[in-house]
Amino acid sequence: MQTAYLLIGGNLGNRLKNLKQAVEFIGSRGGKITGLSSVYETAAWGKTDQPSFLNQVIALQTNLAASDLMTAVLEIEEKMGRKRLDRYGPRIIDIDILLYGNEIHQSKHLKVPHPELPNRRFALVPLAELAADLIHPVLQKSVSKLLAECEDGLAVNKLTP
Repeated sequence: MQTAYLLIGGNLGNRLKNLKQAVEFIGSRGGKITGLSSVYETAAWGKTDQPSFLNQVIALQTNLAASDLMTAVLEIEEKMGRKRLDRYGPRIIDIDILLYGNEIHQSKHLKVPHPELPNRRFALVPLAELAADLIHPVLQKSVSKLLAECEDGLAVNKLTP
């Protein structure tokens, strides 16, 4: 059993409903959800001429191997209607594996820890809410330290319930 941290997000359709549906699918397909961060709204990153995103981090206890979890995530995205048209383009749902235990994977299919995690405040803020003291297995820094050092200037705003 491993603990994985996944970032879910989207900026098309009913964003909050899409996040909730993704959480349900991940729980039914991937394992036991043990934590959910707050939901955060952030301007689009990388390609800014699109609606803002809602993002949330999920802590997941899973028996799936990292590569099998990646396959499940891609299937959930497809089931929810994700179309991969533009890199950084608008999307109904995006699910990224940020961390998978202390494991390191570098293949075409799977890159864990997520290579852009230290550079993206919209991922670090909700991850820090759940696991601030967790150590990045490559950089050997805590999530809170990575957040403090992050140079990404995008505002990450917690949604009020």
